[in-house]
Amino acid sequence: MIDTAFGTNRERVQPRRISRRLFLRATLAGGASILAGGAATLFASSGGDDSIFTIGGDLPVNRLGFGAMRLTGEGIWGWPPDRDNARKVLRRAVDLGVNLIDTADAYGPETDELLIAEALYPYPKGLVIATKGGNTRPGPNQWVPDGRPEYLKECVDKSLKRLKLERIDLYQLHRVDPKVPMEDSLGALKEAQSAGKIRHIGLSEVSPEQVARARKIVPIVTVQNRYNMTDRKWDDTLSYCEKEKIGFMPWAPIGGTRGMNSAALEKAGKDRSITVYQLGLAWLLHRSPVMLPIPGTSSLAHLEENVAARKIQLSPEEWKAIDALAKRA
Repeated sequence: MIDTAFGTNRERVQPRRISRRLFLRATLAGGASILAGGAATLFASSGGDDSIFTIGGDLPVNRLGFGAMRLTGEGIWGWPPDRDNARKVLRRAVDLGVNLIDTADAYGPETDELLIAEALYPYPKGLVIATKGGNTRPGPNQWVPDGRPEYLKECVDKSLKRLKLERIDLYQLHRVDPKVPMEDSLGALKEAQSAGKIRHIGLSEVSPEQVARARKIVPIVTVQNRYNMTDRKWDDTLSYCEKEKIGFMPWAPIGGTRGMNSAALEKAGKDRSITVYQLGLAWLLHRSPVMLPIPGTSSLAHLEENVAARKIQLSPEEWKAIDALAKRA
């Protein structure tokens, strides 16, 4: 990485090489202020107001969260091959300042919620655990929506038990079931909310029209749709969320299993001594103030790299150029 500093009259001074290890240490420790020689142009402290989003008006979270789906077995099925490592990843995420963890009863199924409780209970103050229900798992890599009210009520109760919670801060309808009216599915969640079992309700993989329809039944505070630098199918939903101040939680924020296959974006990251995945996460945070990326990993090293992305700062001109590259990818 090149640290380009400037003198008092903005004259460019000799750039110096910064190692990848120093970059990670610097970003995780609080940004460019620990570097001698001037202002770093690539990363800075994320201590400003734009680093926080308040879900539902009363749940402030750091905008870069953690998605726990990958802490399962192959095909998002069963326990992870290294359960102890999975617990370490969860604890390290919290140590690094992550206070929004996303999961679902379908991850495992059930094992992901159990693992979170194993690793983090009793939960630190301010930690928001968001879970989901309404997707069943016949087998590895298989997903079948079930939005029946009686099933969703059962899902809420079982998630409460597995997570060792008295109330779930954010409960999301994992998928809208085409066989069940949305009003019936959300009506069940509204009942659970009235009973004190759920604090806030969110949706997943929905259009602006579906969000508007849902809001006639119950307040919606978050939407979780697939979205990343090279996959912007849900731009209209993001725009709706921005207008209505609804949190947008992009799943597969760095491409998921497909990755972000773009030689141009790879080079853009390499030119700045960051990975394309860090670039993708930084782009999401830059893209919208309601964006709440939830990258997941089972690797401690990748977790550290992901969290470091929240400190990356580029100039408006750089973002414009990178955005153009992403649109062509």
